Amino acid sequence: MYTYSQLLLKNFIFALGFSVSVALAGAVLLASQISEQQSQHQQVLLTLDQQIDFGKSETLTKQLPKFHHYHFINIIDIKGEVIVNEKQKLTFINEFILAPVSQVKLPNSSLIIQFQLDVNNDLTFLHTTVLAVFIITLLFSIFAAPLSIAKSRRFAGKIDNQVKRDLALIIAGKDSADEVSRDDIALPEVKQSLIDLRVLIANKISATALLEKDAYIEPVTKLENRNRFVQFFENADSRSDFGVLSITRCSELQTINQIHGYNEGDNYIRKVADIMKNAISRYKGAQVFRLNSSDFATLIPNISLKSAEAFATELTANFNKYQQASDLDSVGYTGLVYFDNDKPLGELLALADTGISVAQTQNVNAWYAQTDTSILDNSSASYGNQNWRQEIDSVIANQRVNLLVQPIKPSTPNNRVYGEILTRFLNSNDDILPTASFFAMAEKLDKIVAVDQMIIEAAIKEITNRNMQDNFFGINVSARSINDGHFLIWLERRLLRDSIIASKLVFEITESGLQQNIKTSKNFIDMIHRVGARITVERFGIGLTSFKFFRDLKPDFIKMDSTYTRDIDEDKNNQYFMRLMVDLAHRLSISVLAECVESQEEKFMLEKLFVDGCQGFYIGKPRTISSV
Repeated sequence: MYTYSQLLLKNFIFALGFSVSVALAGAVLLASQISEQQSQHQQVLLTLDQQIDFGKSETLTKQLPKFHHYHFINIIDIKGEVIVNEKQKLTFINEFILAPVSQVKLPNSSLIIQFQLDVNNDLTFLHTTVLAVFIITLLFSIFAAPLSIAKSRRFAGKIDNQVKRDLALIIAGKDSADEVSRDDIALPEVKQSLIDLRVLIANKISATALLEKDAYIEPVTKLENRNRFVQFFENADSRSDFGVLSITRCSELQTINQIHGYNEGDNYIRKVADIMKNAISRYKGAQVFRLNSSDFATLIPNISLKSAEAFATELTANFNKYQQASDLDSVGYTGLVYFDNDKPLGELLALADTGISVAQTQNVNAWYAQTDTSILDNSSASYGNQNWRQEIDSVIANQRVNLLVQPIKPSTPNNRVYGEILTRFLNSNDDILPTASFFAMAEKLDKIVAVDQMIIEAAIKEITNRNMQDNFFGINVSARSINDGHFLIWLERRLLRDSIIASKLVFEITESGLQQNIKTSKNFIDMIHRVGARITVERFGIGLTSFKFFRDLKPDFIKMDSTYTRDIDEDKNNQYFMRLMVDLAHRLSISVLAECVESQEEKFMLEKLFVDGCQGFYIGKPRTISSV
C-alpha cells in the first residue's frame, strides 16, 4: 500500500503526463487545422485577385492584412523582384504547429505570394487549455489521494481479516467454503494459495507425526521410549500424584545376542514386552516404557507399594513360564519403588536399580520393593552391592558354577578350532544368577580375578575328570586379570602342573582389553605360548587396531565382532572388510573366526570369504560340557 507522499507523487506524475498527452494531441490537431486553413486561404487569394486590382504593391500590402494575419509572407512580381518580405521569429512549438509554406500565383496581378498563416491566437488557446487541464488534474489528484488511501486501507483490512479467518479455518481443519460471508471479496488467487497452504500444512502435520513417532517410539517393541518416559513422568498434569514405579531388567539379552544371535534377542525382548503389557492391563492408567536395550519402566498410578506386590508376583510367574518354555536361565528381574510429587526421577531410578541388584541375588526372575531411601546417602556401598558381594563370595567359596560349551565349526577339516566354555553361576538356592550382572558386579566389587581363577580351575577339573584331553576349549579371561601380576604367576604355575591340558586351552580376551596395557598384554600372551596354550582376540574390529600390534603380540586366533558378521550375505561393505581382514590375518598365520552366525546364508558367505571357523546359534547351541 502507498503512503500519502508516495501516492501524491504518483498523482503528480500522472497529472503531468496527462497534460503533456493533451498538449501533444492538441498540437497535432492544431497543425492539421492550420494546413487546411492555408489551403483554403490559397483559394481566397485567387478569388480576391479576380475582384480586386492588386496591380500596385502598396495596394497589395494594405489589402492582405485585412483578410488574415501572417507569420511569413513573400510577394514577388513578374520580374522576379521581391515586393514584400516579412517574417516573424518562430518558437519550437510554432514550427511544430505551422504548416509548410504555401505559394499562390495571381494571374490578374502577375504576382507570386508565398505565405504561412499566423497561429498565435490558436497557440495561446492551446497553452491555456493544457494549463487548465494540468491544474484541474493536479487538484483532483491532491484531494483524491487521502480518499484513495483510506479506501485502500479499508479494502486491505477486509482482505486481511478474510485471509486470517480462512487461515484459521484451515489450521483448525475446517473447510473455509462452509464459512463464506456475504461481505467476502472474490479472491481466486488467494483462495488457491490458501488451498495449497492447507495441503502443505496437512503434509507438514503428517511428517511431524512420523518424526514424533520415530523420536518417541522404540522400533522393536513399539513401546514409548526413555524420552517419552521422562517427558511423561516430569509432567505432573499427565500422571497421578502418587503410585509405583518399577524397573524390569532383561537379564539374558547379552547372552542371547552372543550365543543365539540378534534376531533371537529381539524376539526375547518382544516377548518380555508382551508379558509386561498383559500384566499392567488390569491397572487403570498404567503404562510401560522401554528405557534402553535391556530395561523396561512401568508406571502404575494411584496404588500403594503393598498393592503393587501382586503385579510383581504375577510378572515373576509369567517370566518363569516363558523361561521354562524357551530353555533360558532367567528372563528378568524387577525393582519397585513408591513415587509421589516430592521425589525426583533420578532418585527413584537409583532406588529401583538397587532393588534390581537385590532381586538378582534372590530367586530366578525375582522382584524386590526398595523402601529404604537412606542407601542413596552411602556412596561407597549400597544395600544391593552388599548383597552382591555376599553372593559372589558365596559362589567362589562353594564353587557354584556350571560349565557349558558352544562349538565353533571349522570351515574345512584341516582347520583347528575349539569349543568356547560358557559359565552359569548359582546362588545358595541353586537358582541361576544373571550372568551379565554377575560379571558386571564382580568387576565393580573387585572380585573378577577370583572369579576368573574359579572358572579356570573348574574347567581344568572338568576336563581332567571326564578325560577330555583330546578336545580344545576356549576360556574367557577379563582384562583386569591379565593386568594383575599375581594372577599371571598363579596361571602360569597352574598350567605347568597340567601341561597336557594347557596345550588344549585357548584363552579369549577382548581387543579393547589387550589395548589397555600393551606391555602387560604381551607378557600375558608370551606366558600363554610358553606353557603351550593359545590366544584368541575376540570382538575384533571394534577398535580397528593396526596389524603391526597383532604382529608383535602374535595371537593364534581373531574372532570378528558380530557387527561384521550379521547379515554379511547382504552387506557388501562388510564382505569387503571381512575379506581384507582374512587376507591380512592369514599372511600373519592368524586364524579368523566369526561369531553370531545365525543363518545358512551367512555361513555360506563367510566360507566363501575363507573364514576358518563359525560360531553361533545356527552352528550349535550351548550344551553341558559332559555332552561334548
